[in-house]
Amino acid sequence: MTITVQNFINGELVDSSSGQTLPLVDPSSGETYGTAPNSNERDVDIAYAAADKAFADWKRSTPAARQKALLDFADDVEKHADDLVAAEGRNTGKPDHVTKVEEVPPMVDQIRFFAGAARVLEGKSAGEYMEGHTSWIRREPIGVIGQVTPWNYPMMMALWKFVPAIAAGNSVVLKPSDTTPVTTVMLAEIAARHLPPGVLNIVTGDRETGAAVVAHPTPQMVSITGSVAAGRAVAASAGERLKRTHLELGGKAPVIVFADADIAAAAEGIAVAGFFNAGQDCTAATRVLVHASIARDFTAALAERAGEALTTHGRPAGDKDAWVSPVNNAIQLERVLSTFDRVPTHGEIVTGGERQGDSGFYIAPTVIGGLRQDDWLSQNEIFGPVITVQTFDDDQQAIDFANGVDYGLASSVWTKDVTRALNVSNALDFGCVWINTHIPLVAEMPHGGWKGTGHGKDLSAYGLEEYTRLKHVMASLG
Repeated sequence: MTITVQNFINGELVDSSSGQTLPLVDPSSGETYGTAPNSNERDVDIAYAAADKAFADWKRSTPAARQKALLDFADDVEKHADDLVAAEGRNTGKPDHVTKVEEVPPMVDQIRFFAGAARVLEGKSAGEYMEGHTSWIRREPIGVIGQVTPWNYPMMMALWKFVPAIAAGNSVVLKPSDTTPVTTVMLAEIAARHLPPGVLNIVTGDRETGAAVVAHPTPQMVSITGSVAAGRAVAASAGERLKRTHLELGGKAPVIVFADADIAAAAEGIAVAGFFNAGQDCTAATRVLVHASIARDFTAALAERAGEALTTHGRPAGDKDAWVSPVNNAIQLERVLSTFDRVPTHGEIVTGGERQGDSGFYIAPTVIGGLRQDDWLSQNEIFGPVITVQTFDDDQQAIDFANGVDYGLASSVWTKDVTRALNVSNALDFGCVWINTHIPLVAEMPHGGWKGTGHGKDLSAYGLEEYTRLKHVMASLG
């Protein structure tokens, strides 16, 4: 069965004025199963006009009204979970059983968190900071927000973008990835039952569509989750009109395994955090730094876990032992496979390092050992099921190696020494540090980094504040 995706503008499914479409490809088979619009500037204009009109009323809605709308939306997402999971599976190749357990519950929880957070925005105390005058702070919505989301977690990343923006009283025009627009449009359809028309608008398309969303004069802020190159382009475009930007970009998470770590537990946890979603996660545990004294034993244990990490290639539908998906698209398949040609002579592909089958976009879970700090594979994000391993000799060298990349999103420390864990976590130049675990996220805590990873926070009250502006009001008492 083939499907036809449409844009969602002003509360309705609409065709693109361009008349052009892009193929939808199932990564599990490589087969085309539908089309989505390749929207043009006219479509973007229409979407922003709807968002601008809707903002005039939505910005005046009470926090309680926004909370109720989002709580009802969360209930509706939960009710339609099976349909969303099935659509996400076909569009991304992810196993349904993994998405249903690992993505849907946190998604629903995150919507409910922001629904409540909308009612507890904070500002400094009102008071007489100048004699005869009273000052207070207003925290207001920014306006119309332009957003662009990636293909690795289409549903979840869409929610991370539009839910806090809407909770804060903004309206949104969002462009999902050209390869994975299906569930984003489905979420907009569900949300429209609870939101006024025009508050949430979806335009699908390619990079040119995304560039039009960013460059349009209407949005006061643009937010993107994507590659570093995309983030730089967005920042440059937004800078022309001095728009606010929120950039969650790439990562190269160092995973520091000290000599006193539980080797078996660390290998198990790191394999899961490295191969989950085929390593297509900016926080994935794909760059291991292990103490030289245990490097041989740890690498062997990690390779064993990699061999046990089953992809869904050739497995029966619903096989719950298979949890590693294909990579998302043919371009990413070739990009990841090409990195194996970059293994230096002092390095070694310990396991994996090859495509699985000739249909679909599967890559065997891979461990590459013997790398050094300045190797390309140690410095650059691969975004596939590939974990690299390099060694260190002491704590300071581990910290220096970990911080010696252009990214600053996530990291983890594996040790039984509490003092060491605290000292190293303080020294790591990353927005998130896990200790003896890697990759769990909660709605109450912020997610985001710095350096080449960009700036701005998702999740938490800090993520909500990203979509607000501060106004000082002073009144004379005379």
